[in-house]
Amino acid sequence: MMMNDKKLNENIARVRTRLANAARNANRAASDIRLIAVSKTKPVDAIREAFRAGVRDFGENYVSEGVEKCQQCRSLDITWHFLGPLQSNKTRLVAEHFDWIHSVDRLKTLTRLNAQRPSDKAPLKVCLQVNIPQEPSKSGVSSPAELTELALAALEFDRLELCGIMAIPAPTADPSTQLAQFERIASLLNIDAIPPQMRELSMGMSADMEPAIAAGSTMVRVGTDIFGARYT
Repeated sequence: MMMNDKKLNENIARVRTRLANAARNANRAASDIRLIAVSKTKPVDAIREAFRAGVRDFGENYVSEGVEKCQQCRSLDITWHFLGPLQSNKTRLVAEHFDWIHSVDRLKTLTRLNAQRPSDKAPLKVCLQVNIPQEPSKSGVSSPAELTELALAALEFDRLELCGIMAIPAPTADPSTQLAQFERIASLLNIDAIPPQMRELSMGMSADMEPAIAAGSTMVRVGTDIFGARYT
């Protein structure tokens, strides 16, 4: 059963309050942190209601579902973020419909997205996914050297705009461990060879938004605490 509009609006207000409090505690401006509502598996009506509540950024993990939602919501001024793993045979759909992609970890993917980005659209904004702890279940570049190499290669593509990095740290309930993981990720942007335009940090979700913001996150990806438990 779909969440009612009142509950959805209450959830959005609660998440915004958390974001603002976390920003204040970190001596940061809340306006510097983008809230991405992760709407995967959620109905279009829920996206429309969240939009009415002021949410402008939405994230999708599955290409076909995400493209369908982009098309159904084309009358709304939404910024669409692709967050999930991307197969080579689906890069064109992401290049044609999304504004951001957060999950690039291969040169081949960059090459295809650049070639397939329509000329009448702004360059596709790109975050490189990192997996520095090298968790087997997750994608991402696994070393600072690999990140640097991929970032420098990305600068050669004129239909892509390299913006930053994305990460999903190992789950833990310990706040100090969460913070340490996010700080380690954030420190990657301080590597001398990393291009200076890489300033975005896409990290932090429903359960760990606060330590992510304390470590410098500029984009938090919140699904469950906005839309409720995911549909399966």
